[in-house]
Amino acid sequence: MRNKVIDAQEAAALVPDGATLGTVGGGGGLVEADTLLAAVEERFLSSGSPRGLRVVHSLGIGDRDRRGLNRLAYEGLVRKVIGGHWIWSPRMQALAREEKIEAYILPAGVTAQLMREIGAGRPGLITHVGLGTFVDPRQDGGRMNRSARDELVELIEIDGRTLLRYKPFPVNVALLRGSYADVDGNISMEEEPANLEAFAMALAAHNSGGVVVFQVRGLVEAGEIPARQVRIPGTLVDAVVVEPEQPQCHAFYYDPSISGQKKVYGHVDAGPRKQAAEDERPGPRAIIAHRAALELSDNAVINFGFGIPDGVAKLVAARGETERYYQTIEHGTYGGELLDGVLFGFARNASCMIDSPSQFDLYSGGGLDIAFLGFGEMDKAGNVNVSRLGGTTVGPGGFMDIAQNARKVVFCGTLEAKGVEYEVNGKSLAIKRYGQIGKMVDQVDQITFSGPHAVASGQKVLCVTERAVFELTEAGMYLREVAPGIDIQADVLDRMGFEPILPPGVRQMPFPDG
Repeated sequence: MRNKVIDAQEAAALVPDGATLGTVGGGGGLVEADTLLAAVEERFLSSGSPRGLRVVHSLGIGDRDRRGLNRLAYEGLVRKVIGGHWIWSPRMQALAREEKIEAYILPAGVTAQLMREIGAGRPGLITHVGLGTFVDPRQDGGRMNRSARDELVELIEIDGRTLLRYKPFPVNVALLRGSYADVDGNISMEEEPANLEAFAMALAAHNSGGVVVFQVRGLVEAGEIPARQVRIPGTLVDAVVVEPEQPQCHAFYYDPSISGQKKVYGHVDAGPRKQAAEDERPGPRAIIAHRAALELSDNAVINFGFGIPDGVAKLVAARGETERYYQTIEHGTYGGELLDGVLFGFARNASCMIDSPSQFDLYSGGGLDIAFLGFGEMDKAGNVNVSRLGGTTVGPGGFMDIAQNARKVVFCGTLEAKGVEYEVNGKSLAIKRYGQIGKMVDQVDQITFSGPHAVASGQKVLCVTERAVFELTEAGMYLREVAPGIDIQADVLDRMGFEPILPPGVRQMPFPDG
């Protein structure tokens, strides 16, 4: 028996100055080791140590306020951040914007898989994911501000094929979370809403000669966790911190249907079926969701992105059609009913949960038929930007891994943002006030999705807005459909930063009942 239990303050003391610290989470408190991160924050504020950390994470971690990565967002505490998604930590975004840290972004799937490669002692991650985008060294190489100068990725050629090599680096400390531990350090994740890359991160730190600490809700005696429920073996775990009040997420304490332990139906809270009814009502979200859903095909493997695309997921749930498709989330979850907002990445009554590096293997290898994704900007070449908006580091999360590899990509979003006012009259749409920000631009600020690469790869790419539907072709962006009631010149063409290709006759865009 090896009793590895320590308290949070002792765990924080295991983080040395200048360490590379890896952690895992997914927004909304998903698998977030907040007690451990809070202890590091407390130690820094009281003693000034640790200092100069390099922080690595694949998905967004926090609550847009104090928790998660916000706890590490202090000048001096952090020197460098390699993060896949930043919106849950506005304090870290501010440090990047003010050039007080080195800010880098790598795709979430790339980061998760890179941890696996580091743990296996291989020479980094070699992949096509990221070619033609801002992580390509021919563009920004993943650097998000002037302070960032490291070369994290390089071009290589194998068998005449151009690929990217994401370079490995040692992980000195991993601060992670599970559900229960035994005194030998074996970790279960039975009450977590996802597994994410917890195993890969623990492996990377352990095989780098680093320290692995897990925060868990409870402790049991050795051998009490069935072998099939142990996700991380005690071999990889140096210490365990017990947090009895550890919630399943920021929104509620515990729901067995979210962790896949029990099927629970008839929820009256903010579940997808209740919200779907709201999205069926006339309005831009319903118009976009209704049109985008027409791209679905039976037995397709599909993925829904954050924001407006989840309206498609809600329609599928409201219509009772979830069994017609194989629904996936990059977090490693299959099936079920997707939650949204701060709980994006959670699913109720899922059918399967695997680790996220394996899920990204499915995507990278071409196993995804259709992806419904949002967009911040789109340009005349079909390039899309979701990673840097208004000069702020946002990050794509799993967007790049998904968008680059799906056979069909349906981008979903409004034609304009900020201040748009609509009026729906029966089966037509009227724009009462135009938006202050145009999203169809001459050239995107940063390329998160490469239109030319998509054309060369043979992907089908659509952009569904509330006013019109565009398709990416070899000749550029083609205007296929216009919503009833919309003036094609005043409401669409005059509100764009480029001139799309116009067919002899533009079809009428299908409109939801309402």
